Amino acid sequence: MLSANSRRIAAGSVLILTTALTAAHAQPANEPAITSAQANEIISELRAIRQLLERNAPAAAQVADPADQQVSMTLGDSPVLGSADAPLTLVEFTDYQCPFCRSFHTTVFEEIKKNFVDTGKVRFISRDLPLPMHDHATQAAGAARCAGDEQKFWTMRHLLIINSRRLQHADLLAYARSLHLDMAAFTRCLDQNKYDAAVQRDAADAARLGITGTPSFVLGPTVRDGLFVGTMIVGAQPYAVFAEKIRALSDRH
Repeated sequence: MLSANSRRIAAGSVLILTTALTAAHAQPANEPAITSAQANEIISELRAIRQLLERNAPAAAQVADPADQQVSMTLGDSPVLGSADAPLTLVEFTDYQCPFCRSFHTTVFEEIKKNFVDTGKVRFISRDLPLPMHDHATQAAGAARCAGDEQKFWTMRHLLIINSRRLQHADLLAYARSLHLDMAAFTRCLDQNKYDAAVQRDAADAARLGITGTPSFVLGPTVRDGLFVGTMIVGAQPYAVFAEKIRALSDRH
């Protein structure tokens, strides 16, 4: 039986998937359409969510669209990309096995990084939300953090996301070797689940905020201490959506 939190994650993921599908079909004519392989992956993702919901259908409640909802959280020692002095912060809750997280990362993220992170306007923070239908997502999240022990978090994160279909234990070790990590230390970190508690704290924070699927984002003014307050952005939205919200918020701060 699904826990209440798992039911919320599964139901909310339907919203994320619907948003992503809408965005995919709304691509400009000069951009490539969704491929057959991507379509099949979307269908598989929907099938997995449906199975989760059907296990406890009477208790699966509808989840309201949290877009534009204001939320607050502490950021702790979450991995940060970009200048600490950037006026705005964009937090992503990601699942390394999620096809829509990969889609965001390989298209929209690169544009956000180039135009806003690299120019000092936005700092980007990565947090984890491994979904229950993804068997390898939690260990992959741990692998990224283990690589972070050797200052290779962002490089490993990139490898894991673009290879989201290949995240078994042997794959994680192969990626670590390709980054020339200390294999004894990395393997020990991974096999001892050093960062599982940290990953689950991220997931618990996401649930508390009503974030129930990936990718999900919170955009707000940067804070050095205390609560970070921002606006939710749900799903693998087009770059224009992020750019508009970032510029609008920049004008106010």
